[in-house]
Amino acid sequence: MLRSTHPSLPALLLTAMLGLAGPVQGQAQRPMTIVDMIEIPSLSDPQISPDGEHVLYVRSDADWELNRTVGHIWRIAVDGGDPLQLTAGGEGQSSPRWSPDGNWIAFLAEREDAPDRADEEDEAVRQIHLLNTAGGEAMPLTDHPTSISNIQWSPDGAFVYYLATDETTAEQKRRDEAKDDVYAFDEDWRHRHLWRVGVDGGDREQVTHGDFTVRSYALSRDGSRVALHKAPTPLLDDSDEAEVWVAATTGDDDVRITENAVPENGARLSPDNSLVLWVSGSDGDRDPYYNDRIFVAPAAGGPATVLMPDLTYEVNGAEWSADGSAIYFTANTGVRVELFRVDTAGETPEQLTRGDHQVSSWTFHPEVARHVFGLNHAGDPGEVHVLDADGGEPVQLTNVFDYLAEFTLPTQEAITWTGEDGVEVEGLLHLPADHRPGDRYGLVVQTHGGPASSDRFRFPRSSRFVPILTELGYAVLKPNYRGSTGYGDEFLRDMVGHYFNQAHLDVMAGVDALIERGIVDGDRMAKMGWSAGGHMTNKIITHTDRFKAAASGAGAANWVSMYAQSDVRIYRAPWFGGDPWTEDAPIEQFMADSPLFSAHEVTTPTIFLVGEEDPRVPLPQSVEMHRALKANDVPTHLYVAPREGHGWRELRHRLFLSNVQLDWFERWVMDREWTWEQAPDETEKDEGRVAAGAG
Repeated sequence: MLRSTHPSLPALLLTAMLGLAGPVQGQAQRPMTIVDMIEIPSLSDPQISPDGEHVLYVRSDADWELNRTVGHIWRIAVDGGDPLQLTAGGEGQSSPRWSPDGNWIAFLAEREDAPDRADEEDEAVRQIHLLNTAGGEAMPLTDHPTSISNIQWSPDGAFVYYLATDETTAEQKRRDEAKDDVYAFDEDWRHRHLWRVGVDGGDREQVTHGDFTVRSYALSRDGSRVALHKAPTPLLDDSDEAEVWVAATTGDDDVRITENAVPENGARLSPDNSLVLWVSGSDGDRDPYYNDRIFVAPAAGGPATVLMPDLTYEVNGAEWSADGSAIYFTANTGVRVELFRVDTAGETPEQLTRGDHQVSSWTFHPEVARHVFGLNHAGDPGEVHVLDADGGEPVQLTNVFDYLAEFTLPTQEAITWTGEDGVEVEGLLHLPADHRPGDRYGLVVQTHGGPASSDRFRFPRSSRFVPILTELGYAVLKPNYRGSTGYGDEFLRDMVGHYFNQAHLDVMAGVDALIERGIVDGDRMAKMGWSAGGHMTNKIITHTDRFKAAASGAGAANWVSMYAQSDVRIYRAPWFGGDPWTEDAPIEQFMADSPLFSAHEVTTPTIFLVGEEDPRVPLPQSVEMHRALKANDVPTHLYVAPREGHGWRELRHRLFLSNVQLDWFERWVMDREWTWEQAPDETEKDEGRVAAGAG
C-alpha cells in the first residue's frame, strides 16, 4: 500500500508548494537542460552583522572558462533592498565573517600578489583578507605558508583565529625538488593547528602545539576559552580517535572532555563557559553507529549526558541560546530538515520551522537573537532567510532564484509503503508537472549515498537531472531505505551485522507499490545511484533482472578489497561484525554483502562511473564490477574522470555525467536516442564522445 505523507503546513507555504505543479500564470515555461541545472547558483554561509541590519552570504556560479564554480561575497539588508556584490575576480572568495564592531569583513581568498606556490593539496594558498564595510579595496591580512581555513574573530576584535596545516620542512622541499620523493603510505601527512593573527599588523602566532591535529574549534563568547576537536592524525579513518578538549585561547590550561572510540563534532562552550556540547552518532554508552544526538558535559571535565536520548531524528548541528538556558539545533526528520529548540533541562524539543523543505547553512547569532539559513525545497535551491530566535515566520531576504519560474519542474511528494517485513518506509516521488491520474510512466530509481543519510525535499541537483527525466516521461523514486537516518536507531542499525539485509528489499517494495498504484510501467525501469547509492545499484542488478538499465557511480563491488582500499573503515566495521584480516574474521558476511560474487547473475546493461582519485570508493571497485560484467557479456562501460575525487566537480565532467546516463537510459529503457548537450562555449559536437556514450 502506498500513502502520501504531508506535515501540517502554514497556508502560505502550502499554496506555494502546490503552485509548483503548474506553470506560473501568464508566463510560458520551458523544460530545463543539463546546462541550465549546472548553471543554477548556490547560496551558502550566511552571516548576520552585529547590529542585525545586514547579512553576508556567498553566491557561487558556474564559470565555464575555469571549468568550475566560483564564489563571491554579497551583502543584503535585512529590511529589504537589492543585494550588493562585495568581491569579484580572482579564483573566488569564501567564509565571510563580520568583525565584532561591524566595521570589517574578514574572508578567505587566494593571494593574487603571492608567488606561485602550493599547499598540501596542490592548490593555491588561501589567505585571510580584510574589507572595510565603508568601502575600498580588500587587503591581505596573512601570508601564511599553507592554506588557511575555519576563520573566527576574537570577541574583542583584536585577532582572527584560523586553522592551517604545518609547513613542509626545508629538507622535504629539497627532496621534492630533487624528485627524491618516495613516501610512506598513510604516513605522508602534516598536522593542522590553531593560529591567530593580530588585526592591527601583529605577527601570526601558533596557539596549539603538539603531536595532534585540530580538526575544528569554536571560541567561547567571551574569547577566553576554546572548544577543540583533537585527533592523532588528519586521516579520516582516525576521526574516531579524535576527542573533545577545552583550553584557554592562549593554548594553555587544556582539559580533555571525552575519551572514547566514536567521532564527535561541533563542540560549543555555553555562554558562561561551564558546559560544552557536541554532536555524536553514538548511544549513551558511547557505542558507534547511531543517529547523531547532542551530548553535554562540564567544561572542567566530568561525565557527559545525552540530551533527548529518545529523539528519533538525526541532529545536524547545535548551538547554545544567548543565555545558555536552551539549545537550538537542526535535525533530519526523514525527508525534511527542520530547526528546533530544546531547554537544557528538558527532553521535548519545540519545532521552529515546518514545511516540505530542508533548512541548510544554518547559523544562530545570539547578539541579535536571530537565525539565518537557506530554505531548500522543490522550487527553490535555498534563498537566504532570517528567523527570530524562538520562532515565527521565516523572512526571505534574497530573490536569486525567481528566474526558475520559467522552467517546467516536476512535482515532489513524500510517500510511504510497507517493507517486506512490515516496516513502514518513506521516500520521495517525482512526477511530470502535467501528470494525470491513470498515466503510467517509466521509472528511474535513485538511491542516496551515505548510507547513513536520507533523501529530502530540495531543488533537483544536476547530478540527478530529475526535471529532465520527468520531461522525458519517467517517474523518479528516491527511497529512504533501511539504514537511512531520521527514522530512529532501529531503522538505521538494520545494516549492523549485514549491510544488505532489508535495504534492497525496501527499494523493491517501493517499486512494486508504484506499479500496483498504476503510476509506473514495470517494463520500463532504470536504477542509478552514487557512493552508497552505487553500492545499492550493484546489489540490485545482482538481485533482480527487472531493470532495463543501470548506472553505478562510485559503488563498492568487493567489500574485502574495498575495506582496505578506502580511506575510511570506522563506520564500516559494524556492517560486517569486524575486520576482514583478523582471526575468525567474518569473511562469509563480507562476501555475502559483496555484489562481485553474485555478478554472474547480472543481465542488466550497466555503466560504471568513478573519479580517478576517489579515496572513499577507489577506482578498483568499479574496475572489478565492470570487468565481471564484461566477461559475462553484459553490455557495460566504465567511465573514469581524471582529477576527480568522490564527487565530480569540474563542469564538463558534470555535463558528461548527466549526458552519458541519460543516453544509456534512453537507449535501453525507452529505445530512443539522446542528443548530447554541449558546454556553452562549444560550437561543434564532439562525435567521438557521443559515440563512446552511445556504445
